[in-house]
Amino acid sequence: MASFAAALSTSSLDPATYANVEEVQTRHLHLDLKVDFTQKALSGSVRLQLQALRTPVRQITLDTRALLVNRVEVRGKDTPFKLHEPSQAFGSALHIPLADPLTKEGEEVEVVVHYQTTEASPAIQWLDPAQTVGKTHPYLFTQCQAIHARSLVPCQDSPAVKLTYSASITAPSPLRVLMSALGKGSAPAKTNPDGWVTYAFDQPTRMPSYLIAMVVGNLEGREVGPRTTVWSEPEVVAEAEWEFQETEKFLATGEDLLTPYEWGRYDLLVLPSSFPYGGMENPCLTFVTPTLLAGDRTLVDVVAHEIAHSWTGNLVTTQNWEHFWLNEGWTVFVERKIMGRLHGEPERQFSAILGLSALRESIQHFGPTNPLTALVPDLQGMDPDDAFSSIPYEKGFHLLYYLETLLGGPKVFEPYMRAHVQEFQGKSIQTSQWKDFLYKYFAATEGGKERVVLLDQVDWAKWLKAPGMPPVENKFDPTLAEKARALARRWEKEDGESLDFSSRDLDGFNSNQKVLFLDHLSSQEKPLAHAKISLMEELYGLTGVRNCEVRFSWQILGLKASYEPIYGPVEKFLGEQGRMKYVRPLYRALNQCDSSLAKRVFKEHRSSYHPIATRMIEKDLGL
Repeated sequence: MASFAAALSTSSLDPATYANVEEVQTRHLHLDLKVDFTQKALSGSVRLQLQALRTPVRQITLDTRALLVNRVEVRGKDTPFKLHEPSQAFGSALHIPLADPLTKEGEEVEVVVHYQTTEASPAIQWLDPAQTVGKTHPYLFTQCQAIHARSLVPCQDSPAVKLTYSASITAPSPLRVLMSALGKGSAPAKTNPDGWVTYAFDQPTRMPSYLIAMVVGNLEGREVGPRTTVWSEPEVVAEAEWEFQETEKFLATGEDLLTPYEWGRYDLLVLPSSFPYGGMENPCLTFVTPTLLAGDRTLVDVVAHEIAHSWTGNLVTTQNWEHFWLNEGWTVFVERKIMGRLHGEPERQFSAILGLSALRESIQHFGPTNPLTALVPDLQGMDPDDAFSSIPYEKGFHLLYYLETLLGGPKVFEPYMRAHVQEFQGKSIQTSQWKDFLYKYFAATEGGKERVVLLDQVDWAKWLKAPGMPPVENKFDPTLAEKARALARRWEKEDGESLDFSSRDLDGFNSNQKVLFLDHLSSQEKPLAHAKISLMEELYGLTGVRNCEVRFSWQILGLKASYEPIYGPVEKFLGEQGRMKYVRPLYRALNQCDSSLAKRVFKEHRSSYHPIATRMIEKDLGL
């Protein structure tokens, strides 16, 4: 029997993977799985086609978490394997020795792992019928970012590895299966007489493992454009169809700004309320939260963000999670470019102002000297989820906006954006590679010497490695923000009988202006007086609004003032959805007001949240 490596360490390319990605990388992955709602398990196999990068390769190391590995084949023959004891951060390394090592660069080997998932998998949420909108059928969906693909499938779970994938998924009829890939036909590939159906998928564009995604449920689709179908449970599909009518406009604007859309389809899936994020940019099938269904299309900028990921994140990908801003900071920058082109530059500027508020709040939460507030933090030994915040999104945006302003504005910078995608598409990169190409590109432009001098004046060490707020304070057009801030200042200053407000104060405010108005009041050191909050509710009726962004900001304002009448609406909101953008800050704020209440509410709703959200809320509450 071949010997196994005794040492267990993470990769030098990616501190969050055990896989030996410097030696060998997956080129194609094929899943063959059966969905068992009774056992709450996926069972079957994964076939990996791996290619040697440097030789000799004497073993394959894969990432796993909470998986039962039954059997391993190498080149069609059963092979011994070792599954290490799990670590809390990264799961279990699966070591597979090669009886015949790979001795030539480019040489390939096929490995098949027969396995089964368990209920402990953080990537998979199994919903009972009662947890769905329709209340009739069970439902499952996956969420693999950042390092949860290893709990769905044994793999090299690192964004440094880009692969194509295919799948054959068997599920009970009449449920439909969708994946982050192109379906082979509109009907099941196979219908069995015992009531099972098999769907087949293919993803021909190389992508990282965290973008593998699956949903199984009672799903109906409505076309909203030549490349887009909106999917959801039948009970909400008409509402979703109406909300996302502008999707093709976002796609076309992204193409005009960058390069042709690579992925063929851009479908949208509106998930049940437990989905922990606003959206997830899974290729061919973006997952979105039902909290976007505002009934007035005011929250669809999230879709612009996920569409932007089609280029920045999915085509050009961070090499590891320390450089996450290359995914998210770039995507926020592109998203705001798309919204600016569709709705005017003042909208882009106003969105940046809201983002600055979110950045300040995240840095305040971590602490301004916390290393995790650096744009490129050190995540050695750390689960990337523990570092998740708006910082790579907004601090990354601020760096790109600063560079755009420094180098000559949009007419100069937008061609560079296109060149960035063209240079790095299909690759996984680090910040140093991004910076090197930035210099190379602008050195080759007209006036290149002067622009290189400008780039040399950038304090790169502070921008990239220093904690806290960005070293340069960008200035944004305050036109749309000033009306909201002016109203907030009035509420701050006026007291007692001098209060002079009207139910018409918010007339003409869009939802983002209402959010900024509330966030400005929440950000003040002194909480708003209870009498003012009571009057505000009487005049503006904010407790009953449907828009979740406004609803959240209103509830945070009340909790920061320990305003007890808001506790009931907060508890209701926490029971209706599991989006971490809302539930984590609300639990933290409620915990400051009434720790026992916060823990009771979490205990009551814990089972309805996604495993990723559950773990993070537990940390927030000190459980």
